[in-house]
Amino acid sequence: MGDNNGGDRHPWWRGTVQSFDGADIELRPEGLVDVVPTGFENAYVRFGDLYPEQQLQLQLLYGSSQRAFESRTRLSTRITVLRVLGNALTDPRLGDQKPNEHLAEYLDQEIADLRGRLAQDSATAVSRGLNIGLGLGAAVSLVLLAVPLLWGVGLLEALGVTLNCTNRWSLMGAFVCGGVGAFGAVLSVLVRLRGSADQLARRQSDGRESEVVPGQMARSMRHEGVYRVCVGWVLALAVYFLFSGGIVPVFQVPTTAAEICPAPGSPGSPVKGTDFWGFWCAVGFVAGFNERWAFGILGRDAARRQSKG
Repeated sequence: MGDNNGGDRHPWWRGTVQSFDGADIELRPEGLVDVVPTGFENAYVRFGDLYPEQQLQLQLLYGSSQRAFESRTRLSTRITVLRVLGNALTDPRLGDQKPNEHLAEYLDQEIADLRGRLAQDSATAVSRGLNIGLGLGAAVSLVLLAVPLLWGVGLLEALGVTLNCTNRWSLMGAFVCGGVGAFGAVLSVLVRLRGSADQLARRQSDGRESEVVPGQMARSMRHEGVYRVCVGWVLALAVYFLFSGGIVPVFQVPTTAAEICPAPGSPGSPVKGTDFWGFWCAVGFVAGFNERWAFGILGRDAARRQSKG
């Protein structure tokens, strides 16, 4: 056995670490008993007899520290657990016949601090995964907008498909409306993300602490972010086709593609193109930003409590 809290007994970087979506995970995690300093085995047994609840919590926290999302959190929490354990095992009050209330209070406070640090780490994993997913979705949206607007017409003509002016304006309106709807969905989620990452972490773990590895949370929320951008696209396109086709005559469209393009007996009005873009961009943004469709990703505990009341 080594010294200094185990010395070589617990090499933290021994080549048995696997990266899981940016979070390193120990393939052979250690237990708290593995890091008991040499010569303190009997003190550790007595510590478990006098403070069984605190020993159990330190064991759980030590395991959770090896699954933390950020490397700095993994290192700092593991060191903190070892320091707390070392302080407890070397405390002269451990030799008392009964648990010492002051030592128990110290252990409870350190355990609470460690829990808070790991809970913040889980919230960071959720927030970062969601932001990455939204960023990926926004990048894909830019590509989906640029390709049809810059090369779509030429590609169709190369395939033998001829589009007149009205067709071009209609298709471009659909893509622009859908793209703006995707960015509306991104903004909607970002607005609700503020102060809600901890709620998302609890939802991912079904309300139970240390139930889901933070790296898995990050991957799940990354997929959720991309999914939300796709929802914004679909909603905006659906609204565009419903309104432009006159299927849902909720209000009058200020201008149509036919009014912009010249036609036999009508010179057309290219100036109305500004009204066309502005109107459909606004409709697409509102459709993507719709709070109702972002309800599934960010739970509202208050709404649930009111519905149960």
